Amino acid sequence: MSEPYFLKPVFHEKIWGGTKLHDDFDYDIPSDHTGECWAISAHPHGPATVENGPYAGMTLDQVWAEHRDVFGNAKGDVFPLLTKILDASEDLSVQVHPDDAYAAEHEHELGKTECWYVIAAEPGATMIYGHHAKTREQLAEWINNGEWDKLLRRVPVKPGDFLYVPSGTIHAVGKGIMVLETQQSSDTTYRLYDWDRVDKTTGQKRELHLQQSIDTTNVPHHDPDLDITTTQVGDATVTKYVQSPFFGVWQWRLTNGQATFNRGSAPYTLVSVLDGQGSITVDGQDYPLSKGIHFILPFDVKQWTLKGDLQIIASEPGAKA
Repeated sequence: MSEPYFLKPVFHEKIWGGTKLHDDFDYDIPSDHTGECWAISAHPHGPATVENGPYAGMTLDQVWAEHRDVFGNAKGDVFPLLTKILDASEDLSVQVHPDDAYAAEHEHELGKTECWYVIAAEPGATMIYGHHAKTREQLAEWINNGEWDKLLRRVPVKPGDFLYVPSGTIHAVGKGIMVLETQQSSDTTYRLYDWDRVDKTTGQKRELHLQQSIDTTNVPHHDPDLDITTTQVGDATVTKYVQSPFFGVWQWRLTNGQATFNRGSAPYTLVSVLDGQGSITVDGQDYPLSKGIHFILPFDVKQWTLKGDLQIIASEPGAKA
């Protein structure tokens, strides 16, 4: 029988983390400095565990390695995507991620292009997104001199905003913001500034990676052109945010309704319920859905029906995934 595979997330404590993953999503978090929920993950730093079906108890990386037919026999040594929820109780470090070529040579893993759907944001909240340097020489000068006010570009954000963050983009999620992040399955981060914070457990400032940041940052910064479109599928409003070489990301929003979806060309779909209550029907079987549930629709699920009041972010691998 075809069925969705529900996942048990993994949580990571961060110097900038808080309690909203418990307060807003009712997750059992390890501390009041929990920054990240790795919801759909096969990365070795935090693989999620399958909770149902024939692979119950296996981690997602094990299923990828041993049962590739679940994913339509997709190519690749590693499961290509990672879905997270981030709670920024304080500003994250200012950082940049390498592309695939640089990461393969220097870090032996995928590069990291990512995107954010803003779940919540306090009034006046901002992200660091891009920079003002015109040349790499100017970039290096401002970084090495700590001229952050000159360098960094801040943008205001509100709930419902979407930002696409290609590799090479200087960025930081700001204080008071919660996002769902869809990204390549990589944990390589180059910090260029960390607000001079001291880690309470080590008594030291966290490591910076200035040369790697200078090497990998896109200069000059250009905002990506997003063709955000909205369509109807049954009673659902479907918003396409991005279709990149690495992933496609959509929102499915359903208000006291029903919608039947058919699989497209992608071999599997990642699904995160951000709000609401309802159900998904697959192969004649109903599965309850509620806020904070994450699952994968594998290759053999060709059609599914959503019912209820639901806000969902879904993603699929792109051509390069």
